[in-house]
Amino acid sequence: MSARTALGLIAALTLLSLAACGGGDDGPETGKLRVVSTVSPITSLVENIGGDRISLEGIVPEGVNSHTFEPAPSVTRLMAQADLIVLNGLFLEEPSLNMARAVSRPGAVVLTLADETIAPDSWVFDFSFPEDGGRPNPHLWTNPILALRYAELILDRLTALDPANAGYYAENYRRLEARLHDLDLRIAAAVETIPPENRRLLTYHDSFPYFADRYGLEIIGAVQPSDFSQPSARDVADLIDQVRQTGVPAVFGSEVFSSDVMEQIAREGGAVFIDQLRDDDLPGGPSDPRHTYHGLMLANLETMVAALDGSLDALAGFDSSPVFDGESGAVYPQ
Repeated sequence: MSARTALGLIAALTLLSLAACGGGDDGPETGKLRVVSTVSPITSLVENIGGDRISLEGIVPEGVNSHTFEPAPSVTRLMAQADLIVLNGLFLEEPSLNMARAVSRPGAVVLTLADETIAPDSWVFDFSFPEDGGRPNPHLWTNPILALRYAELILDRLTALDPANAGYYAENYRRLEARLHDLDLRIAAAVETIPPENRRLLTYHDSFPYFADRYGLEIIGAVQPSDFSQPSARDVADLIDQVRQTGVPAVFGSEVFSSDVMEQIAREGGAVFIDQLRDDDLPGGPSDPRHTYHGLMLANLETMVAALDGSLDALAGFDSSPVFDGESGAVYPQ
């Protein structure tokens, strides 16, 4: 049985189940838009716009590799009941996108943010996402201005689906817009304090090309190949040579995906290994004020700038808490 056929059967069974239960109106947030999202940075952007006027649930657990994540069958019910399903797109969450298309009900919106943010001529290909594979780097959200475009797209869909709360969503967007423009200026100022010869990034995974392009950093390499396997001995040797030749003071691993290989590259290249970068795992837990998209960006900048011998002064006092008032009840699977 093909994956498409299997999803079709899942869709049919899910819709029959919902019909038997009265069409799915027995949810916990009756009267609110039901929104399903994928990775946590996107869930946070949706939450910051939708606030307490939507019922929001993410489906990709924090700390899970979003490129290889396969949604559980139980996710079909969430998607089948949703008014809006928000994904990154650009091939990041293909199994989730296929499920969404198979089970979403008539009138529901499936929104792929990255596909509506940049055109193919702006796609970035790199070590983890080679051009011959045809799938560009999807991590647009590491650039706050591109993340703001994500927020604008989310605002547009929430407003169209729920015009009664259009003013509320617009005010939250206005607050988020101001917050992200502030963050953008602070990041630029902080990066300017890094010695020019240190403005280079070697990371576990190619998550930061759109960020690096925005702020004038150079990506000198990434350890994880495009098939998410361990790098070859030749790849490791080349990266060690790059670290030695560039004299970069630090190489960056992921807090989620620790790597003995990266420690070896740092040690033999004469650099410090920092394993605290995050691409889609928000800081703290759901009740933490830093557990937001902008909290994620702040935490990454604090890590990068300090390790590359820059100053954190420009980042001091930035408010990384949610921009809306009250509690949303958004679900971030752990």
